[in-house]
Amino acid sequence: MLGSLGVVYGDIGTSPLYALRECFSGAHGVPLNPSNILGVISLIVWTLTVLVSVKYLTFVMRANNRGEGGILALISLMQRSAGDAAANRRRDWVLVMGVFGASLLYGDGMITPAITVLGAIEGLGVAAPQLHYFVVPISVVVLIGLFYFQRHGTEKIGNIFGPVMLVWFMVLALLGIRGVFMAPEVLKALSPHYAILFLAENTKIAFVVLGAVFLVVTGAEALYADMGHFGLRPIRMAWFSVAFPALVLNYFGQGALLLSNPAAVQNPFYMLAPSWAVYGLVALSTAAAVIASQALITGAYSLTMQAIQLGLLPRLRILHTSHSTRGQIYMPQVNWFLMISCLGLVLSFRSSSSLAAAYGIAVSLTMLITTCLFYWAARNLWKWPVWLSLLVCSVFMVVEVAFVAANSLKFFQGGWFPVVVGGILCVCMTTWRTGRKILRERLAGSNMPFDLFLEDLAANPPRRVPGTAIFLSGSGAGTPLALLHNLKHNQVLHEQVIILTILTDDGPYVRDARRLEIEHPQPDIHRLIARFGFMEQPDIPLLLDQAVREKGLKLNMQRTTFFLSRETIRSGRARDMSLWRRQIFATLSRNAQSATAFFNLPANRVVELGMQVEL
Repeated sequence: MLGSLGVVYGDIGTSPLYALRECFSGAHGVPLNPSNILGVISLIVWTLTVLVSVKYLTFVMRANNRGEGGILALISLMQRSAGDAAANRRRDWVLVMGVFGASLLYGDGMITPAITVLGAIEGLGVAAPQLHYFVVPISVVVLIGLFYFQRHGTEKIGNIFGPVMLVWFMVLALLGIRGVFMAPEVLKALSPHYAILFLAENTKIAFVVLGAVFLVVTGAEALYADMGHFGLRPIRMAWFSVAFPALVLNYFGQGALLLSNPAAVQNPFYMLAPSWAVYGLVALSTAAAVIASQALITGAYSLTMQAIQLGLLPRLRILHTSHSTRGQIYMPQVNWFLMISCLGLVLSFRSSSSLAAAYGIAVSLTMLITTCLFYWAARNLWKWPVWLSLLVCSVFMVVEVAFVAANSLKFFQGGWFPVVVGGILCVCMTTWRTGRKILRERLAGSNMPFDLFLEDLAANPPRRVPGTAIFLSGSGAGTPLALLHNLKHNQVLHEQVIILTILTDDGPYVRDARRLEIEHPQPDIHRLIARFGFMEQPDIPLLLDQAVREKGLKLNMQRTTFFLSRETIRSGRARDMSLWRRQIFATLSRNAQSATAFFNLPANRVVELGMQVEL
C-alpha cells in the first residue's frame, strides 16, 4: 500500500498544483462567484469518484492478464483469441485502437514531468515574485538531473517514494482542512446537483471548463498500468484510505479559499499555505513532482519492453539495474527521447498554465479506448450479456466523450503534440507488426521441414567438427535458415547441435517449471524451446545454465558458437504493404538492436549469416 502511494498515485497526487487554477483562468474566464466555485468543486469531486473510484478501481481493473494490467496486457489477451473471419477482422480493428491508446501514453509521459516540475517550482514566484524568472532554468536543471540519474536505477530511491508521498498527501489534507475553516459552506459541493446546475447555467463556458476539470484525473490510467507491481487490493486501500480523502479535502480547501479571497485564483494551492511554509511546500512539491515524473518514466520503460516482447516494436537496448528486483530496467534510447521532449516542452511553453492547454487530450482518448477494450473483455472473457456490458460502459463513455470533446478544443493550443506523437508511434507499431508477419510468411516459403532435414542429414552426412553450435530459430518447427546456410557454405556440422527457440507467452511472467522444453530428435541434435512472459527479457546464457542444471544438457560455453541469421530488408514491389510503410519497416529493422546484445550473447562467440529479403 505504501509503495503504491509512491508509484501509482504520483501523477494524480500532484494535480492540485495546477488543476483548480486552470478551471478559473485562461481564455474561458469563468466568473468567480459562489455558485460557479461550488459547481466546479462538485465537478472535480464527482469526476474523481466516477472515473477513478468506480470505473478503474471497481470495474476496469478486473480485466487483467494474470495480475498484469494496462492496455498492452489487454492486447496480449486479445491476440490469443480466435473466431470466424468477421470476428477476427473486428478484433484486428480493436487491436489497432488499443495500440493507438498505448502510443498516446508516451505523449502523457512527455508532458507529465514538464507540467508537474514547472507547477512545483512556480511556487517560488508566490513566495518571492522576483524569483519568477528563475522558474524555467531551475525546472530545466531538475529535469536534466532526473533523467541523468535514471541509469543508476530506481530501486534505492524508490524505497523513499512511498513515505515522501504519504507526507505529501498528509500535507494536502492539512492544507485542505485549513482552507475549509475559512469558508465551511464549500462542503455543500459534495452534492452533485451543484455540478449539474453549473453545467446547465453556463453551457458554453462549462464545456470549456471540462477540459481543465479533467486535469484532476490525468494519472488515473497509471492505476491500471501499474496493477502488476502492487496488486489490486493495496492500490484500492491506498486510494480510499489516503489519496482520495486527501485530494478531496485539498480541492475543498482551495475552493473555500477562493470563496473567501477570489484574488487567490492566481495560485490557490500555494496561497492555501501560511506564508512561512511556502518555501518548504515548494521543496516538498518538487519532490512529489519528481516522484510523479519518475513513475511515468519507468512506466514508459515497461511499456516499451512489453511492446518489444509482443512484437510491436523492434529490439531496443535494455539494461537491468537491480540484481534482486525483477522489472527494474533502464532503456537509454527511451530515456533520452523523453528528456529531449520534456526539455523542449518546458522551453516552449514556459509555464504550467500553458502546458495545461496541451495536457488532457492524450489521456482522455486513452481512457475512452480503455473503456472500449473493457467492453470487449466483458463480452469475450467474462461472457457478460450485451445489455449489462452496454449499461456499464455507456455510463463511462458519456463522461469520457464529453471530456474528449472538451479537450479537443485545446488541439491548436498545444494539444496536437501528444496526438501527433501517439499517431507516429502507432504507425511504427502497426507497421512493425505487419512487416514482421509478412517477413515470417516470406521466410516460411524457403524453410525446410525438420524431418526432411534429418533424412537428408542421414543420407548425406557432412563432416563433423568439435564443439557445440546453437542456432536461434523463430519458430518451434522447421529448420533454422542459419543452419541451412552454414551447411551449404561451410559444409560442416558441429558435434552437438542445439536449435533454440524463444517464445513470448501471453502472460506477463512464466514460472520456472514451464520455462524450458527439450527434445532430442537425434542423440547429437537437440531442440530447446524457452518461454518468457511479455514483461520479461530473455537472457540466453542464464537460460542455458538452467538447461544444464535441470534438463541434463551437456554444454561447455568455451566451445560453443551461436549462429544467427540477419535479414536485410529491401523495399520491393509487393502489394502486402504500401511503399512508405515498407520504407518505415526497413528503417526500423536497420536500427533495431542486434540479437547478440538483446539476448546477452557473448559477442566473441557469435556468427551471423546474412540474407536479403524483399518486401
